Amino acid sequence: MNEQLVLVTGGTGFIAQHCMIALLQAGYRVRTTVRDLAREEEVRSHLRTGGVEAGDRLAFVAADLSADAGWREAAAGCRYVMHGASPTPSGAQVREEDWIGPAVDGNLRVLRAARDAGVKRVVLTSAFGAICAGHTAMPRPFNETDWSDLNGNVAPYQKSKTLSERAAWEFIAREGRGMELSAINPVAVLGPVLGPDFSHSIRLVKYMLDGQPGCLKINSGFVDVRDVADLHLRAMTDPAAAGERFLAIAGESMWMIELAQILRSRLGAAAHKVPTKVLPNWVARLAARKDPTMRAAMPLLGINMNASGEKAARLLGWSPRPREEAVLATAESLIRLGLVEP
Repeated sequence: MNEQLVLVTGGTGFIAQHCMIALLQAGYRVRTTVRDLAREEEVRSHLRTGGVEAGDRLAFVAADLSADAGWREAAAGCRYVMHGASPTPSGAQVREEDWIGPAVDGNLRVLRAARDAGVKRVVLTSAFGAICAGHTAMPRPFNETDWSDLNGNVAPYQKSKTLSERAAWEFIAREGRGMELSAINPVAVLGPVLGPDFSHSIRLVKYMLDGQPGCLKINSGFVDVRDVADLHLRAMTDPAAAGERFLAIAGESMWMIELAQILRSRLGAAAHKVPTKVLPNWVARLAARKDPTMRAAMPLLGINMNASGEKAARLLGWSPRPREEAVLATAESLIRLGLVEP
């Protein structure tokens, strides 16, 4: 039994909860932050859905990215930190600053608290959005040497992930005092849903199962959340991961219509509402005038987002399950939990 204590920030998050499951299964003790302690039982229930009864090996601290309170207590006594708390596309953000401020300032709050507590290494959950955005064409698959071009057409979420990850690396270089940092940059994260509060990537599958009218001409990589959690654990302890970024993707990217075809071919009657056609770009642009979610996707129309996970495989021995398995695990869990419209 490994008695080391690990802080996982943003305990209500999809990736964070799967990271907690992986840590608890590996024998670690876990402390997690939530903005509202009233959500503790919800988090514990999600972990039970994932096969783990946390008991007293899991503790909760109230902390918010926008304030200093709670972060010192959260980091105290921790050997490692997995920091994934960050604004995600929930619809609550109105201004660009609603994304960027909490992401950048939150990263710095967590890093300062971790450094002052003597944490050995922080594993930052960044995003593919810090790598791929703002580029109109790439002659090769994206990899960890790439950064989003903020002079291009970049949505606020991708901009926040880019600026917050850069701020983290700059903090480590200037003020880290020997604390180590690794960053995980997942593409769209699928996999088993634990409850009704799931990530924006999962909605891609849910909307198809619910019968959206067609598929946007958008390309994306996919990865299973269980493999993302596994990569976090590898990056947390492997000496080769210190000071490195790791792109998390399973196989090659695919177009949304290919995702729909996987659902229809593998789920039978359960996928009878999944779309079979690609929406013309002009229809998507017209809809984006009234739909903010659609508008955020417009910079991605027609762009190949293929990327390489070779570095994580080579340095850390990471081996993700096939993307098709991630797609099916997502759909099956949504159906099992009654989260798909009848």
